Amino acid sequence: MGKRMGGPTKQSFLHGALILLVAVAIVKVIGALFKIPLNLIITPVGMGYFSTAYNLYNPIFSLATAGFPIAIARLVSENYARGRFRDIRQIHKVSIPIFLALGLLAFCLMFFGAKPYVSYATDSGDMNALPAIYLLSPAILFSSMVAIYRGYYEGLRNMYPTALSEVVEALFKLVLGLAGAYLVIQNGLNEYAASGTVYGIPVESVEYAKAAALPYAAAGAIFGVTVGSAFGFVFLWIYHKCNGDGITHEMLAGSPRPYPMKQTVVRLVRTAIPVALGALAVNLSSLVDTTFVQRRLRDIMSVHPEVLLQEYSGLLSEVVIQTDRVPTFLFGCYGNATTLFMLVPAITQAFGVSALPNVTTAWTTGDPKKIKNSIETVLRVVAMITIPAGLGLSVLSGPITQLLGYNEITGKILILLGLGAIFAATDTPINSMLQAVGRVDLPIKLLSVGLVIKVVLNYLLVGIPEINVMGAGIGTLVCYFFLTVFGLVLLCREAKIKLNWIGLFVKPFLSGGVCVLSAYLVQKFASVVVSSRIATVLALFVAVVVYGACMLWTRALQKSDVLMLPKGQKIAKILENHGWIR
Repeated sequence: MGKRMGGPTKQSFLHGALILLVAVAIVKVIGALFKIPLNLIITPVGMGYFSTAYNLYNPIFSLATAGFPIAIARLVSENYARGRFRDIRQIHKVSIPIFLALGLLAFCLMFFGAKPYVSYATDSGDMNALPAIYLLSPAILFSSMVAIYRGYYEGLRNMYPTALSEVVEALFKLVLGLAGAYLVIQNGLNEYAASGTVYGIPVESVEYAKAAALPYAAAGAIFGVTVGSAFGFVFLWIYHKCNGDGITHEMLAGSPRPYPMKQTVVRLVRTAIPVALGALAVNLSSLVDTTFVQRRLRDIMSVHPEVLLQEYSGLLSEVVIQTDRVPTFLFGCYGNATTLFMLVPAITQAFGVSALPNVTTAWTTGDPKKIKNSIETVLRVVAMITIPAGLGLSVLSGPITQLLGYNEITGKILILLGLGAIFAATDTPINSMLQAVGRVDLPIKLLSVGLVIKVVLNYLLVGIPEINVMGAGIGTLVCYFFLTVFGLVLLCREAKIKLNWIGLFVKPFLSGGVCVLSAYLVQKFASVVVSSRIATVLALFVAVVVYGACMLWTRALQKSDVLMLPKGQKIAKILENHGWIR
């Protein structure tokens, strides 16, 4: 299992985060190549079915397994800092049967709970999301097994297995998902041309034939997701067999006798349960959207349909209106905006994953200065990314959604979600650091309150005809604002530190404001000369250059941050010679 020579492949916080960031960038590019054509193939209505399936999958997966990778990473990191290498091996050994059992239970819960969930979420007897849910449910089992290996290697501060497996999953999802959706649509149209039916359902025209095929096309896209998760597990299993974990025989020989297996299981479960409940609360947010948004939109269509039809006049096709799919269509638009919103938290999740073992090690050693430096480094780098990214999504929401082929409704929703992305992306590493300092209970407590805020705002605001689906964006923004502010306060209290607020947040905010303003002006004036899409790409490029210059000019980046990068000494020397870091 372990290597006989050398030692574990360990990375610093920023080095590990950089590895994950590269993987995230590749995965997000692949995801864009998947989602953008998929939206064209299955339309926002089909994306509504796709999102409905995912929004059931996420909380069930979180409840079953999400806490264990973090618990594994934390306990592995803690035992490594103490030289207890036999305990590390034991943690991996006991986690396999636990994850397998939980994965099977989660699969059964999703598969057999699909009908009541869809019935309640749509409130109309519309069962069109069922095929997608059925095909997605096996992915829980494979993802559970993937989580074992990712948590184990992350605790050892080796981010390569996680990064590589994410890319493998994304590639299979891209190829098989798009192929599945396209072939299902074509097969349905061929059946209509031959017999006037689509999968046994009589239809009146080609437009209605495409609409009838959408539930099955969404399931075809989901098929790629499930197969991708299966191959992600196969990749990690092979990687582990071929490369081991880097713990040598000498390290094991010098390690103390491991704690009793029962004690290891108890510690693993005790650490995992609060984390899992916290992850569940996060993913229940999407379930809240699925349930309340669609139901409240359907309420509007029952009482004040003229308000929605007038507001979105010209954006809703006759087929969508006649088949009573306006709520599904609008929810699909919200789902597309959420996809862009999640780009920013996906990036900072890499910092959260990389931060947990580093902050845990600092906390275990009990060095106050090291604890403060570790936490400030995470927050500083996260703020440098989240603030300009979120402001950019909000201010350039219209041009960005047009560039990606989404409609105007998605752009309007993104104005709110772009701002929400700043707080959602900052909250993720805050939760990781709270867990690292031993307060695994605090994220779930905060998230529970945040979820209540979101539920109340969604129910009240989405039900107002003039606000409708935009209310979900407001609820998300307020929820994550609360989580970030109170999470920071509690982190400072628990770690007993005082943060440099100006250096951490004010400088990135000012630089981000200048960056977004420059991008807005470039896009506005360039679109007069060239196409809007070219102007948007040019504006984004200018924004990156301007932001980088502002950050160097304000000396927001510190030398200690640069030193943790690969080739950090050389980069730091160049920047220091120009007076750009301190």
